[in-house]
Amino acid sequence: MSLHEVQKEKQIKSKMKQFLSFIKKEFLHVFRDSKTMLMLFGLPIAQITLFGFALTNEIKNSRIVVLDQAKDIASQEIVQKFEAGRQFTLDRTLNNPNQIEEAFRSGNLKLAILIPANFYEDLQHLHEAQIQIISDASDPNTANTLTTYASNILMDYQLELMQNAKLPMSIDTDIRMLYNPELKGATNFVPGVIALVLMLVCVLMTSVSIVREKERGTMEILLVSPFHPFLVILSKAVPYFILSLFNLGVIILMSVFLLDMPFNGPVWLLFAESGLFILTCLSVGLLISNSTKSQAAAMLISLMGMLIPTLLLAGFMFPLENMPWPLQLISNVVPAKWFYIIVKSIMVKGLGFAAIWKETLILFVMTILLLLISYKKFNIRLS
Repeated sequence: MSLHEVQKEKQIKSKMKQFLSFIKKEFLHVFRDSKTMLMLFGLPIAQITLFGFALTNEIKNSRIVVLDQAKDIASQEIVQKFEAGRQFTLDRTLNNPNQIEEAFRSGNLKLAILIPANFYEDLQHLHEAQIQIISDASDPNTANTLTTYASNILMDYQLELMQNAKLPMSIDTDIRMLYNPELKGATNFVPGVIALVLMLVCVLMTSVSIVREKERGTMEILLVSPFHPFLVILSKAVPYFILSLFNLGVIILMSVFLLDMPFNGPVWLLFAESGLFILTCLSVGLLISNSTKSQAAAMLISLMGMLIPTLLLAGFMFPLENMPWPLQLISNVVPAKWFYIIVKSIMVKGLGFAAIWKETLILFVMTILLLLISYKKFNIRLS
C-alpha cells in the first residue's frame, strides 16, 4: 500500500471518528434535555393511549334504571340479562313512574326500562307483551346505539321463550327519546363547540399575549408601572373575557336560529356559568404564561395540553363510559367536561341551578386553585 493511500485511509478514519463523536454529542444533548425526551417518548405514548381507548364506537357501562311493575319471573330474567351484559350498569330500580324524570335529571343516566304489570301473564295468555325504553337523546348517537343494544337483549330473550313455546310470542318495544325526540345532532355538538371555543380563545390567547410582552422586553416596563403587577396581568385577560362572552352570544344565536337548537333553560344562568368557565380558562392561560418564556412554548402547551384533552375527555365526541377508569379519572380535571354537562343541562334539559350546583362548585374550586397557583408562581418570578 502506498504512502498516499495510507494517509487517505487515516483521513477517512479521522473524519468518521469526528462524525461519530458529533452523533454521540447530539445523543447526549437529547438525553440530557428532559423536555425533548418528553416530546420524543412521552407524547407518542400519551397519544396512542388516549386515541386507542377513546376512538371506539362501542359503548359500555352505561347507567340505566329499571321500573319493574310486574315483578314476575319474566321481568326478573330480563333485568338479569341487562345486568349480565357489559353495555349496561344497573344504577337502581324505581318504584313508580314519577321517579323516571327525576332519575334522568339527577345524574348521568342513559336509559330507563319500564316493564308493565302482568308482563308474564300477557306473554302466556295473549302471547304478546310490551316494554317501554326511555333514552336520554341529548346525545342522539349514543341514544340510538343504546336503544339498539336494549332491543337486541329483548329480542334474544324473546327467541329463548319461543324455543319452549307452542305458539309464537312477541315483545314489543315502545321507544321514547327524552329531551330530543327528533334526534337532532346539534344538541350534542353545540355544547361541545361552546366549551371548545371558549377554552381555545381564553387559554391560547391569554397565554400568548403575556408571553409576547416577555419576548419584546416590555413586561419589565409594565411591572414597574404604578399599578400592582398582578393587576397588570389581569388587565390583559379582561379583553378576552369580554370577547369570549361575545363569542358565546354569537354561537347561541346561530345555534338557535340556524340549527334549531333548543334552549329550554334560563339565559342568565347559562351566561353566568359561562362566565365562571371563562374565568377557569383564563386562570389556565395565566398559569401557562407564568410557566413559559416563549410564544411557541405557550402555544404548544395550550394546544397539546388543552385541545386534545378537551376533544377526547370532555364527553361530547366520545362517551367517557367507554374508557378505562384511569382515563375517566383524568377527565375529572378537564374543565370542559363539567362545563359541557352544565350547557347540556341548561339548554337541552331545561334544568336550573339545583341540578348543576356540583359541576359549578367544581369549576369554582378549579378557578380558585389555578389563580392561587398562578399568583404564587408570579410572585416567585418577580422576586
